[in-house]
Amino acid sequence: MDKSPIDKLVRPVSNFIHLEYTSGLVLFLGVVTAIVWVNSPWAHHYHSLWETPLSVGLGGINFKHPLHLWVNDGLMAVFFFVIGLELKREFMAGELSTVKKAALPMIAALGGMLIPAVIYSLVNSHGPGSKGWGVPMATDIAFALAILSLAGKQIPASIKVFLSALAVADDLGAVLVIAVFYSGELHFITLLIGLGILLLMVAGNSLGVRHTAFYLLLGIAAWVCFLLSGVQATIAGVLAAFTMPARTRVDEKRYSERLRELSYEFDAEIPNCSTLTTPHQHETIEHIKALSLAAQTPLQKIETGLHPWVAFIVMPLFALANSGIVISQGFFGQLVNPVSLGVIAGLVLGKLVGVFSFTWLAVKTKLADLPSEGNWRHILGVAMLAGIGFTMSLFITALAFKQEELVNQAKYGILLSSLVAGIGGSIILRTAGRKT
Repeated sequence: MDKSPIDKLVRPVSNFIHLEYTSGLVLFLGVVTAIVWVNSPWAHHYHSLWETPLSVGLGGINFKHPLHLWVNDGLMAVFFFVIGLELKREFMAGELSTVKKAALPMIAALGGMLIPAVIYSLVNSHGPGSKGWGVPMATDIAFALAILSLAGKQIPASIKVFLSALAVADDLGAVLVIAVFYSGELHFITLLIGLGILLLMVAGNSLGVRHTAFYLLLGIAAWVCFLLSGVQATIAGVLAAFTMPARTRVDEKRYSERLRELSYEFDAEIPNCSTLTTPHQHETIEHIKALSLAAQTPLQKIETGLHPWVAFIVMPLFALANSGIVISQGFFGQLVNPVSLGVIAGLVLGKLVGVFSFTWLAVKTKLADLPSEGNWRHILGVAMLAGIGFTMSLFITALAFKQEELVNQAKYGILLSSLVAGIGGSIILRTAGRKT
């Protein structure tokens, strides 16, 4: 394919975007920007920006919220929608599609959620910080995979798959925790309407509706109903994702055969002494496009289309809006409080012990096998990386605490523990070697 001048200019940017660790780097840039901004002489601009009211109305319904709430409840619904698409794909044909495949990451994720929650609860058994037990349960998949990619090419592919599946299972657990424990007072009428809309999306899937606009409009309506019902609105994103069609309209054999037939028809018009295609060639290209569309699943098509938006816009904006942590001279002294200590102990110690011990039990009891070419030092490194709980942990913090002091204390713990877990996991994995 001939490269135009614009292709040559855009290509380095495109190559950078498609690197494994790029989304983690962009997310990290959002975190650093927020911290530098809020500790600069222009800190008041940071707070005034995210407190700017934004009003959206439709008919008799009017939503007026600060900008940071639109990010947390609106844009993050798109993030959770993509998580739902990933979960459905993994359950259908990925690393969670069979009991044998799912056993090890599921068991490891269970340990990585239970032990941190228990440790946090022990530190905060009483007092205003007790509701934050869900904060150290989550793993930030973007940061964890970015650091794993930077840890060296000697890391076996099976370990990367294990961490990805672990993070996906962890996301599922976090979604369930948010839905059950961090929703507000319920308004059953609007909740039932929202569930009815989701059932309509399921019916559309069963009837063969594949147009994305159908699911987009109904998904937004379901999100509004969940927002008004008191249930965490982002849960609507996950549930809507599970209604997406995941079947092709033409099987792979028929697609391949028909593609060859259309290719022969196109070749029949060659040579064509013009910069334009012949009418028949143009018609053939349109047939190929329609055939290729029928050979795709809407689920995979939407996931692929939304992933760059989530990785390079939604998550960095969320990090920018929620990572404004004031670092004063007494920063480490401010960490001496039950909330910060509970988060640090949960993410650094709890994740390490939980993921590693539950993985060890699963392998020793023959419930699952160790990843091929992986060793126990790899598992230790992955368990350490699981302590990077940035995005999800910040999200649960906003749900668990309303007092600004508790929110800041949780953020201090998340920031420090994610830094320790990332550096520690990287060092362990760089020295892990390979299984012989």
